[in-house]
Amino acid sequence: MKFTIERSALLRSLGHVQSIVERRNTIPILNNVLMNTSKGKLRLTATDMELAIAESVAAETGGNAAITAPAHTFYDIVRKLPEGAQVEVETTDGDSQMAVRSGRYASQLACLPPADFPALGEDDLPTAFTVPADAVKALVDHTRFAISTEETRYYLNGIYLHAAKRDGTPVLRAVATDGHRLARFDVPLPKGAADMPGVIVPRKMVAEWRKLIDESDSDIEVALSDAKIRISFDDVTLTSKLIDGTFPDYDRVIPKGNERVMNVPCKDFAAAVDRVSTISTEKSRAVKLALAKGILTLSATSLDQGSAEEALEVDYTGDAIEVGFNSRYLLDIAGQVQGERAQFRLGDAASAAIVGDSDDANALYVLMPMRV
Repeated sequence: MKFTIERSALLRSLGHVQSIVERRNTIPILNNVLMNTSKGKLRLTATDMELAIAESVAAETGGNAAITAPAHTFYDIVRKLPEGAQVEVETTDGDSQMAVRSGRYASQLACLPPADFPALGEDDLPTAFTVPADAVKALVDHTRFAISTEETRYYLNGIYLHAAKRDGTPVLRAVATDGHRLARFDVPLPKGAADMPGVIVPRKMVAEWRKLIDESDSDIEVALSDAKIRISFDDVTLTSKLIDGTFPDYDRVIPKGNERVMNVPCKDFAAAVDRVSTISTEKSRAVKLALAKGILTLSATSLDQGSAEEALEVDYTGDAIEVGFNSRYLLDIAGQVQGERAQFRLGDAASAAIVGDSDDANALYVLMPMRV
């Protein structure tokens, strides 16, 4: 194998694929990136057996060939080369070594046979549709903060993506929850998605997907089955196994009778929560919200550090109520509200709160209360 490529182009693609590779692998070939050359293209592939990525980039190639090399080491070498450098790669010693040269720099990397690299079969993915990049960004950004990290509840370790209806309008809906808070966001249902199965997209796939589309405004082609999802755009293809489990019936945890409605300037609210919670204990991060007509008083108490409170003018005309929440969860939700005002719909001190965005009916959040 032999190819020459501009450093920045190689670095960009290598950066995408090497992030899939786990730092500690018991299977040596999974530490490597597979490189194929063909007709002026270099194709890079990496996998951890759950998630796989393939990306093509233009290069000067010497014909059809394949080799694997240590992904992180190769990436670090290219990263440290000077801007604008040309990188020349050539296999030596019967393809067991790979020479990397650029200017006066030269190194040799040990390679493994490409035949050892896991075959990434082309599964039958019967559901296919196209989603605008902005819609995917919104789905992910408004929900991923609520993904559970508790491995025993593995079915909560991702985003539940499915077709649904809101007020009779078909939508593509993303839902995530960790049992303490729930995030739900809708975008218009793409053509071809009406019969899609409800799928749980794993946390790592969500993170890589979001990272990749940050660099592109291209529409995203999505194909999926009950067990696997594949997304494609530009010269990148990302394929992942889905979480094999049943996502809970999230509609059951969305309160129906919350009639106390408070509208609050979101930035002012978040800043006040942040200031008051400085005094709260590291373990609970509890903040109490005391509501009376037109006034919200936030307070926190710590046996070790004292107390703090701050009052805000709000739009509220209901009965007085006091309820406690985890301040970090409040800040997470406030960070997703794009409009000027957040709307809280409250029941009583023991009931979950519904939080909405004054400027975006697509977003809905549910937050469980806590004792303070």
